[in-house]
Amino acid sequence: MSITVHGIPNCDTVKKARAWLDGRGLAYRFHDFKKAGVPAERLGDWSAAVGWEKLLNRQGTTWRKLDPARQAAVHDAASAAELMRAEPSVIKRPVVEWPGGRITVGFDAAAWQALAEAR
Repeated sequence: MSITVHGIPNCDTVKKARAWLDGRGLAYRFHDFKKAGVPAERLGDWSAAVGWEKLLNRQGTTWRKLDPARQAAVHDAASAAELMRAEPSVIKRPVVEWPGGRITVGFDAAAWQALAEAR
């Protein structure tokens, strides 16, 4: 399994993450949520691995622009997944699938270095 980076290309955190991988010569596949959508078959795995609360970006612009009733409707993994499929920008980025099945959300250079070395 290779590294797969899921996100939105103009996201600053995704840009940092991709630059970090590129700077270390690590090959990866980029999955663009805007063009290809959220891979529904993977969303459940991500939620199980990191928790839907961590996967859902309640700090971002997309969340803040949602109607309060829509925000209040998100109360469990199923309702969060429904929102994430409808509004991919509400997913914290990047979501990275590492060799060996590890899944990370966000960019943490130290944690990523350990994962890259474990490849």
